[in-house]
Amino acid sequence: MKVLLLNGSSRKNGCTYLALSEVAKVLNEEGIETEIVQMGGRPVRDCIGCNGCAGKGQCVFGDDMANEIIAKAKDADGFVFGSPVYYAHPSGQVLSLLDRVFYAGGAAFTHKPGAVVVTARRAGTTASLDVLNKYLLNAEMPIASSTYWNMVFGPAPELVEQDKEGLQTMRNLARNMAWLLRCIQAGQQQGCLPPDAEREQWTNFNR
Repeated sequence: MKVLLLNGSSRKNGCTYLALSEVAKVLNEEGIETEIVQMGGRPVRDCIGCNGCAGKGQCVFGDDMANEIIAKAKDADGFVFGSPVYYAHPSGQVLSLLDRVFYAGGAAFTHKPGAVVVTARRAGTTASLDVLNKYLLNAEMPIASSTYWNMVFGPAPELVEQDKEGLQTMRNLARNMAWLLRCIQAGQQQGCLPPDAEREQWTNFNR
């Protein structure tokens, strides 16, 4: 089994990377392969709602990392999405990327467990978690939880290392993710498959 972790920070070895690394370390101890994908400040264009991805499973714009993430998602069994908090919300870069990969390649995520983690100096963490969790909820993804909200505090990695409760939360998240992955695998082996959702019954009062 493999978990894909996305670092939505432009800082390669910053606070978000430290939090994701703590998750990855415990997943590895549990025998689960991990890969941390770094956004690294590469330009990411916004979704323009062109619907050109319909039926293709990939975004029509192939000049950034969106299709790379979709391709990796197809081979992954679980996901952890990480972001720093900017102005009390996730980074604009990670939102632009997730808008496109979930819209164009949502089938690669459906029914696979996921989690989000955020890092902040002080505030905006719960609002950011709420925004990011909505991607998982819309994709029918079981959400792996922890013993507190998935956040660490500190404006620099050396200060995040002092957030013992936050790092403990990351480790407990990883153990719950490993357990959830094994439960899903065991269920599938016994013939328990995901349900088929009803589709295309949109509520629209604007006539």
